[in-house]
Amino acid sequence: MTDAARWKATVYVGGLASVVTIRNLHDAFIPFGEIADITLPKNDAPNATEPHRGFAYVEFEDAEDAKEAIDNMDQSELFGRVLKVSAAKPPKSAEEGLGSKTAIWEQEGWLAEHNVSEEDRAAAAAGAKGTVNDDRPEDPMQGLEGLDVAGPKPE
Repeated sequence: MTDAARWKATVYVGGLASVVTIRNLHDAFIPFGEIADITLPKNDAPNATEPHRGFAYVEFEDAEDAKEAIDNMDQSELFGRVLKVSAAKPPKSAEEGLGSKTAIWEQEGWLAEHNVSEEDRAAAAAGAKGTVNDDRPEDPMQGLEGLDVAGPKPE
């Protein structure tokens, strides 16, 4: 299964009580289809007392099963807590975006969005040389000679 297909078949389950285990999640989500994997991220903080971070990812074998689980389990209750069940989003790449260690203009996505064509460059160069016919005067400061004194006009 490709990564894109895997993420379509994965649901995010948030709002989990600290007593919830992988077995509890398996039992709660198995009615909707075959489960390929359940990930319950552990809390990495050294002084953490909670066994997990309060959310999980449940990956189904089929994307339709994931949609069925979202429709039926969102806003349901498990161990006294209301669950938030939604489609899982793929993780952001560490090489892209503002948190990356690469300059934004060196990233593929930014280049594709902000690429300037040769035709646009030629038009900009022609505009800078004054070859574009406008009704503007050549010197933008022309006609402003008497405006160098501040205050009211003397009579």
